[in-house]
Amino acid sequence: RRPTACFMILQYGTCSGSLNPGDLCSECGQFHLLPDNHLYNFQDEVDDELICHICLQPLLQPMDTPCGHTYCFKCLENFMQEYNFCPMDRKKLSFQQCHKSSLLVRNLLDKLLVLCPFKAECQQTMQRCELEAHLQNRCPGFKKYRAELERKKHPFSKGKEDLPAKVEPLTARDPEVAAGGSALVAESSAAAVVSLGTAEPGLVNPAFEETEEDLPQRASLVAETSTIEIHREDPEEDLGMRIVGGKDTPLGNIVVQEVVRHSVVAADGRIAPGDHILEVNGVNISSVTHCQAVSFLRHPGPVLHLMVLQEKGFSSKTVQQDSNSAPNREVIHVTLIKKDRSEPLGIKLIRKTDEAGIFILDLLEGGLAAKNGKLSRNDRVLSINGQDLRQGTPETAAQIIQTSESRVNFVVLRQPGVQLPDSDLPQGYISHEKTVSIKKEPKESLGITIGGGRDNKNKLPIYVTSVQPIGCLFRDGRIKRGDILLSINGIDLTHLNYYEAVSALKSNAASHSVVLKALEILVSDPTDPPLDMKEQGFGWSPLWIMWLGLPSYLHCCQDIVLSKGNLESWGFSIVGGFEESKGNQPFFIKTIVPGTPAFRDRRLKCGDEIVAVNGVPAIGMSNSELIPMLKEQRNKVTLTVVSWPGSLV
Repeated sequence: RRPTACFMILQYGTCSGSLNPGDLCSECGQFHLLPDNHLYNFQDEVDDELICHICLQPLLQPMDTPCGHTYCFKCLENFMQEYNFCPMDRKKLSFQQCHKSSLLVRNLLDKLLVLCPFKAECQQTMQRCELEAHLQNRCPGFKKYRAELERKKHPFSKGKEDLPAKVEPLTARDPEVAAGGSALVAESSAAAVVSLGTAEPGLVNPAFEETEEDLPQRASLVAETSTIEIHREDPEEDLGMRIVGGKDTPLGNIVVQEVVRHSVVAADGRIAPGDHILEVNGVNISSVTHCQAVSFLRHPGPVLHLMVLQEKGFSSKTVQQDSNSAPNREVIHVTLIKKDRSEPLGIKLIRKTDEAGIFILDLLEGGLAAKNGKLSRNDRVLSINGQDLRQGTPETAAQIIQTSESRVNFVVLRQPGVQLPDSDLPQGYISHEKTVSIKKEPKESLGITIGGGRDNKNKLPIYVTSVQPIGCLFRDGRIKRGDILLSINGIDLTHLNYYEAVSALKSNAASHSVVLKALEILVSDPTDPPLDMKEQGFGWSPLWIMWLGLPSYLHCCQDIVLSKGNLESWGFSIVGGFEESKGNQPFFIKTIVPGTPAFRDRRLKCGDEIVAVNGVPAIGMSNSELIPMLKEQRNKVTLTVVSWPGSLV
């Protein structure tokens, strides 16, 4: 049977013919013809049970036959176009009789370790399912290849050295760490992160994990910070990214929601959606309001220095370096008292790539640890309940925390100068509905421009982008830029697309009188800087924070169905929910981890608001109520979300 299989690999499993540079596959990073399987360089020898006996390579999209054999989807599909029997036992077979292999087999195949194909520039090893994300967002070799390809396509471009990055809203990536870059800073977040995981590799949050026997074998979430220098030929040019968050929102710190194609940031290639911006030109913005952060990031200049925290994903490697002897650090003892054994502490722990041990990444606002106030972000955990964790993992810490009856005793190491989080965060958005009645000349225009529309990718309501000094609305003065237009002369505008709204406004503007209903959104913090200076004319769009003030009847929700295997976590973290001190707050997506179901689905974005889970409204729920609901969903969950565009900087 082996000779037969070898013949098949020549016909169906390998590349043939000449290949141009543009034929390099963006998913596997190697040259192959479009109909053929992806090619991978596997680190270890793969078990024969996981080999396709057509192409003699590890199975891709495995398909089982009724006679008990398994082949790659493409290999079998191509083979069945010519033959009507199984390649191994030659029993009669049709492609329609075959079905996908079990989830267990597919997960085992996805976890096979592969080498990055760009060996000269990158020596990374990862799971096969993570290679595409690595190439798109982290690999310096693939980035160099794309830049060279772009220069060949556009030899007379402005001289930018890097090809604008392929932007996927849920993409997260490894940073290219600058020399001397630390792995975390204490002020990295002013809000809590709640991680949703299972007992297997996934987004690790020890305070919310179930106790499992194999916890020490699980992978850990790793984060790093790096300093990135952005150069602009035009000091006034936008950076080209959309941001969400701020201390006046449940997200706390500032998070990149999207990188705009062909922008300065995209050309640089080091910042991606999901990154947390900690500093701008040396100024700590991890505890500023959204509007203040926008003002800092819009500040003109030829060079911009950004300190960025980037979650790298999961790593099972043990770091041997012990920095316990580092000078100028303070050892602190903290005791937390649980009401019962199952009460979560509200702590998110991570490992670092360059330092041994466990570190506090975030504290859940309103959680037990945050209320106690003595633990801080970036504290290194030396021990819990007397058990040495200097070389430990977040999973080991989780097990200790969960098996503790009442008292949980922490010994932590803290860098000097660490700021404890400020729990008194300004909140509140004021929406005011107004009716504007105007008498006008028949030929007099309204004098406004609009944006949005339900055909917009974010399905926005119609809003005013400018009030021109030539129309009746400017003379009246009550309609302002940023107002949401609800109706004109009784015609509902809230469900129209852009062109339908333009038509409705024009046709009604011919009347002698116009009645406009509009909604004005005001951010309640009077200390925020004015932001109108930079956004003039037709290009203006509201800040992300303004959309948060819209009433629910203006939300345009979408259902996102995520599926996962038993060995996976959902791969996103959430913040928000009901708290006694602040009342009801929305739940937001804060982070999305590479290689997870949420990341692969590509529809969820940082800053998205979770409205319901499996049809159950999230409003009024606390974190402790929503987390178990999500964890109970073993293989499938439906998230109803509202997605607002981040503020453009």
